[in-house]
Amino acid sequence: GAMISASHNPPEDNGIKFFGADGTKLSDEVEADIEAGLRGTRSAVPDSTWGQHYYRPELISEYAEALQAPLRSTPLDGLRVVLDLAWGAASELAPVVFRALGAEVETLHDRPDGDRINVSCGSTHLERLQGAVLDRRADIGFAFDGDADRVLAVDNFGRCVDGDYILYLWGGELREMGQLPDNLLVSTVMANLGFERAWCQTGGQFIRTPVGDRHVSAEMRRTGAALGGEQSGHIICDRYGVTGDGLQTALHLAAVVRRRGVSLGELVDGSFCTYPQILKNLRVEDRDRRTNWESCEPLQTEIETAKLKMGDRGRVLVRASGTEPLLRVMVEAETDEMASFWVDRLVSSAHRYLVEA
Repeated sequence: GAMISASHNPPEDNGIKFFGADGTKLSDEVEADIEAGLRGTRSAVPDSTWGQHYYRPELISEYAEALQAPLRSTPLDGLRVVLDLAWGAASELAPVVFRALGAEVETLHDRPDGDRINVSCGSTHLERLQGAVLDRRADIGFAFDGDADRVLAVDNFGRCVDGDYILYLWGGELREMGQLPDNLLVSTVMANLGFERAWCQTGGQFIRTPVGDRHVSAEMRRTGAALGGEQSGHIICDRYGVTGDGLQTALHLAAVVRRRGVSLGELVDGSFCTYPQILKNLRVEDRDRRTNWESCEPLQTEIETAKLKMGDRGRVLVRASGTEPLLRVMVEAETDEMASFWVDRLVSSAHRYLVEA
């Protein structure tokens, strides 16, 4: 399968996602081969077998039915929901499905528009949704990204509820129903330390992977985990599919709220406290410098200094974005002051040695 997709990015960083015959994303090795072919560093392998394409509009209604079927025993009657659809893929279907399950729905950015997709809206820009939830006294808000494979929530107090909280709350629900093998959650190195420690204190198991939903998916297949995902809101539940689905995730989180009989804000307050976590993006246009940042010795020295000074009171994660010309620098620490100090110092160092050099 192939999807022309802005994912969570603005239009200028649009791209293509490919899926294998098993419905999962291609492996790193296959993607590297494709990119090498596109750059002319690898010859294409001739193949006399040609594919075919099919026009299957009925799949939309089948998909909608598959989303609703597991939740009909928990109708969303009366739940006031605001949906930020990011001018993207969820625009037409998400309101229909939520209303079919009984929710009262209001929408933002609710038409497909490739010129505005993800621009100051959706899961990467929650401000409009947070304001709308408060202004309209809604119970819950959901912000999708452009291709709707991820979602973030906003609680009734207007606070962001990210993928860590979604995993914790949905995971707890599945565990109570006996549907979470080994009480195991799979997340990435971006997951907040407060989330991991709280889950493990309840008797759960927790595995981290590199950033990227395909790494989460691969670890879930290896371990038999039923639920995994990313802080960014890309959640995979193997009971319902093999890849992330923001609309599915939003519906199930809304159902958790309805079953618990309390607000999302109360569920969040009763879950865990996050460690301050600051992520800053540095634009590095030079692709070689960006992708080979680990070979920059002065930057590595600064990172090791930060780790040594913080010890077990914090951690550092630096990585190159896979979809944008950005170096992402994240510092998590016991205090805001500690996290802010070290993230600023590392970003300054990266700018000096990767951008100005």
